[in-house]
Amino acid sequence: QVQLVESGGGLVQAGGSLRLSCAASGRTFSSYHFGWFRQAPGKEREFVAEISRSGDNRYYADSVKGRFTISRDNAKNTVYLQMNGLKPEDTAVYYCAARSTYSSNYEYWGQGTQVTVSS
Repeated sequence: QVQLVESGGGLVQAGGSLRLSCAASGRTFSSYHFGWFRQAPGKEREFVAEISRSGDNRYYADSVKGRFTISRDNAKNTVYLQMNGLKPEDTAVYYCAARSTYSSNYEYWGQGTQVTVSS
């Protein structure tokens, strides 16, 4: 089992920045790939970014490419999402998720943190 707790959400003006954190506990942190997802009101949950176990590979949704950066600190068991140039359309609940190397599906999810971007 992996427990995930997100933090760092809040209210920010358009053009501003936030950094989300995802603290993981449980089984070996470095064994997992991590991703960030988001869900806006009335919309389906969507992929935002993913980082591989080593951190060497990172993937982003086109909508956030160039503005968001995913990173991980294996010594601190924490994954980050640095969000710059925020837009009102980035408003959503952001979720951290983890999957093992042997799974293509994310198995563990956090409770989410709200990000609201005002225009």
